[in-house]
Amino acid sequence: MADQNEAMEARYQNLSIFYFSGTGNARRTAEWIADEFEHRGVNSRLVNIEHFEIADIPPTDQNNLIGFCSPTHGFNLPPVMLKFLWRFPGQKSTDVFIINTRAGMKMGKIFLPGLGGVAQYYAALVLWSKGYKIRGMQPMDLPSNWISLHPGLRQKVVYSIFGRCEMISRKFANRMLDGKRVYKALWSLPFDLALAPIALLYFIIGRFALAKTFVATNLCTECGLCEKQCPVKAIKMIRNRPYWTFSCESCMRCMNNCPERAIETSQSFSIALWWIILSIIAPWAISKIYDFDLLNFERQGFAFGLLNDLLAWFIGLIAVWLSYELIHYLMQFKVFDKLVAYTSFTKYKFWRRYKAPKNKF
Repeated sequence: MADQNEAMEARYQNLSIFYFSGTGNARRTAEWIADEFEHRGVNSRLVNIEHFEIADIPPTDQNNLIGFCSPTHGFNLPPVMLKFLWRFPGQKSTDVFIINTRAGMKMGKIFLPGLGGVAQYYAALVLWSKGYKIRGMQPMDLPSNWISLHPGLRQKVVYSIFGRCEMISRKFANRMLDGKRVYKALWSLPFDLALAPIALLYFIIGRFALAKTFVATNLCTECGLCEKQCPVKAIKMIRNRPYWTFSCESCMRCMNNCPERAIETSQSFSIALWWIILSIIAPWAISKIYDFDLLNFERQGFAFGLLNDLLAWFIGLIAVWLSYELIHYLMQFKVFDKLVAYTSFTKYKFWRRYKAPKNKF
């Protein structure tokens, strides 16, 4: 009887959440919200955009609520979710909410929030331009899983953060059900806007460079799990080793799920390579371009400096791609394989992999 009363009070009759998730954080958030809607009698469904079909789009109806749930990559939504939003058809007068999971941490008993950059605001702008009504903008500070930059958090800390975020997710769901508006994302607006230039650089440059930092050592058994599970089909098997293309989203699913811990981030090689490219190769190549007068451009002022930077990064990406081809080839030789592996922090046991809890709280 209580459940029936709750269902009558709920503002919506149907919920659809479209989500993308690398290691499970965004998926778990979507599950918590859907579970709370189901508890109050609302028909709920989750749609993984990896397997999206046009038939999954709900019809325009004021009784329908649509949610978009995604991790934050480079202080923005990952390109796969951005492309999905661009393609998503417009529907006037339909309510939507946006969830972005951020790199949450914990210091002692204090929960530290992540930063979303432009993730929420850009998504809201795209959806608003398509006629949707933005009813909720909620960041979710689930455990940081970017183990290319830091070790995975201790499992005790992961469980603690998950428990807190489940409560926040369920509270958010109930406020949506009650017809309220939630704009928690706006609380960090000044900090997020300050990260907008970094978000832009990541989108046009950084994500391509990061895609070329992953290697598989001789521990690889060619099981093909990473290739099969990659949500954007960015991994190919070449010379019996996984090869990461520029399509890689750096979602960390492959590295965290590899049963042999064979996938590493080649930090030392990447740092050395970028130093050589930006301090030696790019300046030399740019000087040759100017020597041959291939670009009729005045060599001073802001425009000249901007052109220099763009040329350096463009040349850098070409050099990174060529270098990665060479590194991938050399990894088949035992000496080089060990050199790369043992100069990568991810090789060592203290550099924990990230595992999202599977049980409920």
